Amino acid sequence: MKSLQLNNGATMPCIALGSWVGTDPKELARAVSWLLTALEAGYRHIDTAALYGTEGAVGEAVRQSGIPRKDLYITTKLPFHHTKRVRESLDKSLKRAGLDYFDLYLVHWPQVVVYNSSNPVPLDADGSVMLDETSDFNDTWKEMEKVLASGKVKSIGVCNFSMQTLERLLKTAKVTPAVLQIELHPYLAQNELLQWCKGKGIMVVAYAATGYAVVREDPVIVALAKKYNVTPTQIVLSWHIGRGTGIVVKSENPNRQEENLKVIELHDEDARRIDALDKNRRLCMRPDKQGKVFGWTFDRLGWQEERVLQTEAKL
Repeated sequence: MKSLQLNNGATMPCIALGSWVGTDPKELARAVSWLLTALEAGYRHIDTAALYGTEGAVGEAVRQSGIPRKDLYITTKLPFHHTKRVRESLDKSLKRAGLDYFDLYLVHWPQVVVYNSSNPVPLDADGSVMLDETSDFNDTWKEMEKVLASGKVKSIGVCNFSMQTLERLLKTAKVTPAVLQIELHPYLAQNELLQWCKGKGIMVVAYAATGYAVVREDPVIVALAKKYNVTPTQIVLSWHIGRGTGIVVKSENPNRQEENLKVIELHDEDARRIDALDKNRRLCMRPDKQGKVFGWTFDRLGWQEERVLQTEAKL
């Protein structure tokens, strides 16, 4: 599998298996089995998070696989209500996974949410996320730099940041984020942010990378899949790889897991046809009824307004 070089010299497999399965205990209990089939298929990068509830399953799959730990790349994320307890949160993540270190540790969101040991998304009386305005992500990043120095993580980065929030972060950061993970797909190409990150040496990784069925069923994607005799998912993933980004892709099906590793090289004119699908449309992270995503407006996040119906935000 192709690897991407990060700004600290580390290398990262460009295709990661996502492990978000929701909160159903039955689905969480099944995770080890399909994580194992993915490792058997050739995946060497697994993406998890404290908020996903799958860190333990990832660690168990790693142990059962028999693959040496040094040959695997594991990403996890700091939850937004743990931003004042970074070291403690990391230690708990390591304990859940049964691992000695993570390859990549990401700040999951720029927001700082009030700590609640039993509820990661506490709400106030009017249903708004309870934000902690006594600190910000610059303070969080200082603690991230400390855990990087501890050796418990090999690289650090951020998720869901924008040019606006990254510029603020870089004013005080001693370590430039190695990775920015964002929603990215043909309907949300994020061209300006992608080029800006390249200039700063920040590797971009796409989540919701296929754009779900709405993108996979787009006539342009369907036509290209027929042209190349591959699946629509493979067309979209190949587009990402051609742009030089990493991708997080999720499947529990062994056949689709294998298919998703088989990217192809698109002709330039076909890549441009996919480029032209950009609508600045978010399909995963949409604003709630109050026009916010976990307590922040699009303006505060530095996101451009989307042109779709509003729905509740998902983790």
